[in-house]
Amino acid sequence: MRSAAVAIQAPLRARFLRRYKRFFVDVETAEGRTLTVHCPNPGSMRGFLRPGAAVRCSIHENPRRKLAHTLEMMRAGRIWVGLNTLAANEVVARALAVGMPRSLAGYSQIQREVRLAQGGSGSRLDFRLVDGDGRETWLEVKSVTLAEGSVARFPDSVTERGRKHVENLMRLRAGGARAVLLFLVQRADCGVVEPADDIDPAYASALREAARTGVEILALGARVTARAIRVERELPVRL
Repeated sequence: MRSAAVAIQAPLRARFLRRYKRFFVDVETAEGRTLTVHCPNPGSMRGFLRPGAAVRCSIHENPRRKLAHTLEMMRAGRIWVGLNTLAANEVVARALAVGMPRSLAGYSQIQREVRLAQGGSGSRLDFRLVDGDGRETWLEVKSVTLAEGSVARFPDSVTERGRKHVENLMRLRAGGARAVLLFLVQRADCGVVEPADDIDPAYASALREAARTGVEILALGARVTARAIRVERELPVRL
């Protein structure tokens, strides 16, 4: 099987200082310069806002960007944790192309960012997969960074948008389509995924209801390095 990995260009090494206004992070470079970088993670980043933690950032030369750097990962003990939620779909697209997870292998068409028809309230889901007989599977991806011990947990903050995605998957399943929610755990120290009831009980309840109605809940574990995000294994989901 070919590798399910996506390369990362994150050459800037720095130390985390603070996060503010949700999408801004200040870091300090090895030379002592303070830079404000874009934070591509809309969640709370619970467990990561530790001043002094090592980070790596990508560099962008687009003159239209207000900030030239993007936070890509942060060190947590011995591992890197991928904090760029936008990278999750790229990683999953690569995994699907090489047959991971196994239950989603063999599709002839893989479409991304597909708008739902009536009943979806104008929403999009991350992937629409079509097999050789024209049967479709709808797939939504969630990036997971929060962990307690070896347990990955989602979400790390209240997510009404995430709950609506789960509800859309339930509607699609009720209409006869296959519907899947896939957690991508962007850290290599977790062996299982579970909903974070204490953080967002409404999301956890919706996720369990979705599973009861036939929505498949899957998870992949990825190892983040300074150069790539590589899917290593399928993980169990504990509801």
